[in-house]
Amino acid sequence: MKLGFVSAILPEFTLDEVLRFAAECGFAAVELMCWPPGKAERRYAGVTHLDVTALDNAAVQRVRSAVKQHGVSISALGYYPNPLCASEAEAAIYITHLKKVIIAAQNLGVNQVNTFVGRDHSRSVADNWKVFDERWPGIVKHAEACAVRIGIENCPMLFTVDEWPGGKNLATSPKIWRIMFERIPSRNFGLNYDPSHLLWQFIDPLGPIREFADRIFHVHAKDASVDRARLNDVGILATPLEFHAPRLPGLGDLDWGEFLRALKNIGYAGPVCIEVEDRAFEGAVADRQRALIQSKRYLEKFLNQL
Repeated sequence: MKLGFVSAILPEFTLDEVLRFAAECGFAAVELMCWPPGKAERRYAGVTHLDVTALDNAAVQRVRSAVKQHGVSISALGYYPNPLCASEAEAAIYITHLKKVIIAAQNLGVNQVNTFVGRDHSRSVADNWKVFDERWPGIVKHAEACAVRIGIENCPMLFTVDEWPGGKNLATSPKIWRIMFERIPSRNFGLNYDPSHLLWQFIDPLGPIREFADRIFHVHAKDASVDRARLNDVGILATPLEFHAPRLPGLGDLDWGEFLRALKNIGYAGPVCIEVEDRAFEGAVADRQRALIQSKRYLEKFLNQL
């Protein structure tokens, strides 16, 4: 397994600065954010370390040269919109850009794109499948034609009032993943597995690993802590951030030794990219860099034992 990080936490860095920092700190890989240039729609969105709308042949060669110079691989290209949103016009914009990200991955020789499957948060899971069947097969066929895998992150996107009550990402649980892969059985369609989102839903993060071994394409290393006293006060029907908080690996409730061992046992040898969303480390650039370094050192203790 190769330790890397998700570049969204360093929005003020250029691509070269991201790669240089990764190399200097001993990271093997980086997941590069590829949002369209412009204003962020939400926290951790809108970061553009690779502008796929301007990725001509010369730009591709510049990126390849930078990667080679710093000796850090690109684990995936990341773009996390809502392709199943209620507005067809809005969804079309997201899907068009997602397809550009997939083409960019092909041109760069990166075989992985990470994203959300999306959801109309005002409708039930059952009612979202019809839209899924209309929009996602074409995206996956496009990825197949480009020899690129799509990793769906299992984040419910249920954190703010505008995402209530259903959340804006359908792929939240093993039951839903099972249906998702039955509807689109393509081997290019899998998971970007984040254990923290299972933890706060009270789903065992280790439990699904064996069943979905051949669908785990990429892993996000993020922890979470559940405040039991707060949960007893607000209940599980509250907005989830009322009773849980994202944490750096080792500062939450996940047993990282057991988690990484479970990945090892299924033969997973892909990237494990640290995703910093811990608000205690979101201030100055130096704090965010320290968060990445601290997380790397913590995870290395377990990886070195495997």
